[in-house]
Amino acid sequence: MADLLARRPAVILTGASNTGVRAVITATKTTPIVFTTGADPVQLGFVASLNRPGGNATGVTLIQIELEPKRLELLHEVVPAATKVAFIADSKDPIGAQERLQGAQAAIRRLGLEIIILSCGSEDEIEAAFATAVRERVAALYVGAGAFIVSRRKQVAELALRHRLPTMSGTREAVLAGQLMSYGTSQVDIYRQAGIYVSRILKGEKPADLPVLQPTRFDLVINLKTAKTLGLEVPPTLLARADEVIE
Repeated sequence: MADLLARRPAVILTGASNTGVRAVITATKTTPIVFTTGADPVQLGFVASLNRPGGNATGVTLIQIELEPKRLELLHEVVPAATKVAFIADSKDPIGAQERLQGAQAAIRRLGLEIIILSCGSEDEIEAAFATAVRERVAALYVGAGAFIVSRRKQVAELALRHRLPTMSGTREAVLAGQLMSYGTSQVDIYRQAGIYVSRILKGEKPADLPVLQPTRFDLVINLKTAKTLGLEVPPTLLARADEVIE
């Protein structure tokens, strides 16, 4: 951040882990900042309020944590007999992983699930996590949304297919890579909106006057090819509710 600020940027765009966003916001109170976050930016102290951020930062929320219970419920519809589920967490973003698990607690209790937490920060650790999942006889995988885990979506998809484990993720891109399902906001739309805010700031508007944007659409994406490979029959009622089915 010291090196970046020495270059005197007109605006900083930051996203991924909340730890990273906090580092940027802590480093400067004058340079305009546009962030993306999956958590509540008011609760995290990034802005004073959603409508009137009040400082030098504004951005877009992905509303990840609030969607965690729904993701587990959707996964349970596909594998209703599952009682043990592995959570693939990003060890580079431990706070985010903890927040997501906390957000899912009500659904975990209601569905009677046992969650096995598998933290990963490298390709080798992802391999090891799957070995643990198999050893623990988990029935499905609940994939975290940390930047590293998202970047390794294809590796996770390939290992899940190899070990015949259905997966639930938060991004459509993960399903395109071969994971089973996702439920969440469009990453493309989120960053398009962030880009528009960068443009408006460059044209003279202030972050303090730009309300933090929240998504209004959440898509359920199902990879039917993956389901067939896993030998799973996705309930017709769930397929009918899907916004996109990949065949």
